[in-house]
Amino acid sequence: MLALFPLQTVLFPGGLLSLKVFEARYLDLIGACLRANAPFGVVCLAQGAEAGANPKGVRIESTGVFARIDDIDSEQQGILRVRCTGTQRFRLTGAPTQQADGLWTAPVETLADDAACRPEPALRGTIDALAQAVAALKEKGPLPLREPLQLDDAGWVANRWCELLPISLAAKQKLMELDDPALRLKLVDDFLRSKQVVKG
Repeated sequence: MLALFPLQTVLFPGGLLSLKVFEARYLDLIGACLRANAPFGVVCLAQGAEAGANPKGVRIESTGVFARIDDIDSEQQGILRVRCTGTQRFRLTGAPTQQADGLWTAPVETLADDAACRPEPALRGTIDALAQAVAALKEKGPLPLREPLQLDDAGWVANRWCELLPISLAAKQKLMELDDPALRLKLVDDFLRSKQVVKG
């Protein structure tokens, strides 16, 4: 059984996630993961709230991403700042259940990593636009992604764009679930062209 952290966000493999943890169930979860050197599962909340232990109205997506804990700061008693990296995707193989302390758990199966795939030459504009976006972000402060850039990897480029684009959580979830990284990048390219971010 995998411990789940439902959030109103979609974590992608290779993505960075910063959490402010204060609920007892999640403080306990982080402690258990550190002791076991194990990840937890991040799943998108399709319906319901992140805080509280009331399962009524809560619906979580069936595909998520393992989160590896990279760093922790304790800014004050009972509050942790946790920085994580998304690793592999997983799929729930049974219904999630909520423990007495409110923590969600579920049986899962690990999904294969994206196959190594170079972007098609026709998508060069989308790759260049990401490099430009990263350069602009770097001038403003800490990057919301991990370097070095992997601009020759279709899945990596698609995932980083999915994190940056102002699209709905439902759309991000569908893109994350796609097994074909080339198709994921092609759909991102179509969106960027529709918004005139990429031309030609």
